[in-house]
Amino acid sequence: MSETAEPEATGRTFIRFTPVQRVEHVVQLIMFTTLVVTGLPQRYAESRLGEKLIQTMGGIDFVQTVHRFCGYVFILETAFHVFHVAYLVFIKRVNAKSMIPGPHDAKDALHMVLYFLGLKKGRARFDRYDFRQKSEYWALIWGGFVMILTGLMMRFPIFTTQYLPGELIPAAKAAHSGEALLAALAIAVWHMYSAHLCADVFPFDTTVFTGKISEERMRHEHPLEYERILAEENAKEASESTSK
Repeated sequence: MSETAEPEATGRTFIRFTPVQRVEHVVQLIMFTTLVVTGLPQRYAESRLGEKLIQTMGGIDFVQTVHRFCGYVFILETAFHVFHVAYLVFIKRVNAKSMIPGPHDAKDALHMVLYFLGLKKGRARFDRYDFRQKSEYWALIWGGFVMILTGLMMRFPIFTTQYLPGELIPAAKAAHSGEALLAALAIAVWHMYSAHLCADVFPFDTTVFTGKISEERMRHEHPLEYERILAEENAKEASESTSK
């Protein structure tokens, strides 16, 4: 049996997400879904479907109350995430380069396009996060800040207009509504495919809930990280053997 096949037979798993990351994902999942369900009907409140959905959920006052509550929770979660990342990077000295986009991500994206067109024989070799995961993460961060800022401007228009032109209130409403629709479509199309419909994980990717990923998927989806982990383990074993 070859060395590459042996780890697969052991059923080894790797820790990919910490408990904090997993809890954050669940909170984001619940809040985002509720915000979309209560927000989009308000965007199309003048339509027959929008009006029907609002009435079904208990009326506009109840829908707005739930939407605002989830918005506040989303703000708290975003603030927690920012401070937690800052703590990991500046206090714990965790290397955050794996999530920072670089020129290699553009090369990997082009490589995958050519691969799916049959013009490349092998897949791009990804590290801990590939260009798709980085795109989703930074889109969430950027979109989240846009939604928070515009949402607060609409929630507190009098306070906002004490410092900014009044024309920004309807502009904030348009940006908030447009970004919400864009985010909902991105999740429904891009993320749903990656997490559920992709052949590598169909019908459901449980990694973000269990925190673990199989060795087979590690070799297939994150070969650079997998090889680095094995190299570090081998180096550690060699060092321990030498010191004995």
